[in-house]
Amino acid sequence: MTPIFPGSVDAAGQRATLGVLGGGQLGRMFVHAAQRLGYFTAVLEPDAQSPAGQVSHHHIQTDYDDSAGLAQLAHLCQAITTEFENVPAQALQTLALTRPVAPSAAVVGIAQNRIEEKAHFAACADVSGVTCAPYAVIETPAQLQAVQDDQADLLPGILKTARMGYDGKGQVRVKTADELAAAWAELGGVACVLEKMLPLTAECSVLIARGWDGKVVSYAPQRNVHVEGILAVTHAYEGNMPPALATRAREAAVSIAHHLGYVGVLCVEFFVVEDGSEHGGLVVNEMAPRPHNSGHYTIDACDASQFDLQVHAMAGLPLPQPRQHSPAIMLNLLGDVWFNTDGQLQEPDWYSVLSLPGTHLHLYGKLEARAGRKMGHLTVTGPDVASVKTVARRAAELLSLPGLDAI
Repeated sequence: MTPIFPGSVDAAGQRATLGVLGGGQLGRMFVHAAQRLGYFTAVLEPDAQSPAGQVSHHHIQTDYDDSAGLAQLAHLCQAITTEFENVPAQALQTLALTRPVAPSAAVVGIAQNRIEEKAHFAACADVSGVTCAPYAVIETPAQLQAVQDDQADLLPGILKTARMGYDGKGQVRVKTADELAAAWAELGGVACVLEKMLPLTAECSVLIARGWDGKVVSYAPQRNVHVEGILAVTHAYEGNMPPALATRAREAAVSIAHHLGYVGVLCVEFFVVEDGSEHGGLVVNEMAPRPHNSGHYTIDACDASQFDLQVHAMAGLPLPQPRQHSPAIMLNLLGDVWFNTDGQLQEPDWYSVLSLPGTHLHLYGKLEARAGRKMGHLTVTGPDVASVKTVARRAAELLSLPGLDAI
């Protein structure tokens, strides 16, 4: 990979331009990071009002698999990435015929399918030291019956669709064989995995960035709190997890990235389970081949954000080891914040929130607030963990955010 330097012009007179498939908030923050370095940017996204399309130099308004749109993106850009894993892997494969694409179509394809993802985790467990929860694949009635007959130890469990499940969607908790059969029918009989429910004590995630040369840098693990399957609070500070457990999580995430030959920013999510050992057990849950909601705090609390590293990795620039300069708590802002208890639209009390010390508000430019829709996030930084927690609790109270008892 020959580095693509910001501000450079190629032999055809083309300004150094980085492209992204997808126009959501992750694409928007990627565009901001690329532009700050001096790159031009191009976004391929069908939504005319997309958050990333609003701020990019070029917005190609086509479907992700539109051949003309992909050809235009390849013509404009020197390297291309994706901002979410559910873009067609074939589109990335097409782009890779003429341009560097990071992460690769093959890796994104694995992340798009829970069956392949879990097989990958199991395959590299000997190296990473961490495996996934016990599970069974259900694609046919025969496999469903086999689970009911021979793998009753997987119940209670969570039935998850193999594809297109995120933020708690495509998931059903089941306690009995009858509930499992009903849930599979409710999900349309599509390919699924049944995952054994484990006694969780916490959830965490690790963000790493891996370059074309195999060099890896990473952030310390974040401890996450989910409400109804959606991330509500991220704790990012020293002491948020036992040190030995944090080290294991970090090493496992790096091993997974190496096993994939990954290039770009990768988030690996883990469950912490009670298993009687000194630090509890660690189980890998899933991976996201992109920057992640739990890493948004890096914009305000670190000298290099996850989006800065995404730009560096895809462009072949050196990967600096990021340093966190402030403890931080990130609060997710869903569309529910814009509605009062009667269901009427209201403007959140930003004046009071922004009067609090160390608050950093990020809204994503989405024009319509809806319940459950990610509209923005608020990061709180400060000189010490105690002050950060105090401010974060007050901000959560002002905005009536869930997860207050977890701050």
